[in-house]
Amino acid sequence: MQVAVIGTGNMGSGLASVLAQAKHEVIIGSRDMAKAAALAAQIGHGAVGGDVEAAVKMADVVILAIPFPFAEETLKAAGDLSKKIIIDISNPITPDFQGLTVGHTTSAAEEIQKLAPQAKVVKAFNTIFAQLLPTEARAGKTLQVFVAADDASVKAEVSALVASLGFDAVDAGPLSNSRFIEPIGEMNIHFGFFLGWGPVSAPMWPRA
Repeated sequence: MQVAVIGTGNMGSGLASVLAQAKHEVIIGSRDMAKAAALAAQIGHGAVGGDVEAAVKMADVVILAIPFPFAEETLKAAGDLSKKIIIDISNPITPDFQGLTVGHTTSAAEEIQKLAPQAKVVKAFNTIFAQLLPTEARAGKTLQVFVAADDASVKAEVSALVASLGFDAVDAGPLSNSRFIEPIGEMNIHFGFFLGWGPVSAPMWPRA
């Protein structure tokens, strides 16, 4: 699968690396083309880097690995998003990481869908810390990734992508359920950084 990862931060770097290792074609997009090219060279496995629009144009699936406040400008820079699958991994958190900036009646994922109505937006990976993206960090464990989307076929495609990285893709319902999934991501941040667990916690939803 051709996957564009937009962003070169911890999550973007981690996702691009594990995707490339899983034999996906990875295109890294960034406002800083030199940074995207450097990350691609570091990752190897055929990964390439460029600007945001070029990365999106080459890909079937676009992962927005950017903070939610930068979503609008990034989507404007992305060009034509028709028929693209956009995976939103963000948690709309406050600057002090202690709360959410949107919720209850909407979510970051739903707001991104409004900004890109011609695309199919999926919520995923927002409850996984960057430190848990490498396969070796999850040795002996299968972590869950909650996948929410309105289009069943798109959700199935993203779930298959999630599974190819060694995660358990959990059908989390429609995109509006991001209103519940994003607070779970915020709670995970509290476990990791305010309650002393470190960035190795991840929520699981077992069936009794």
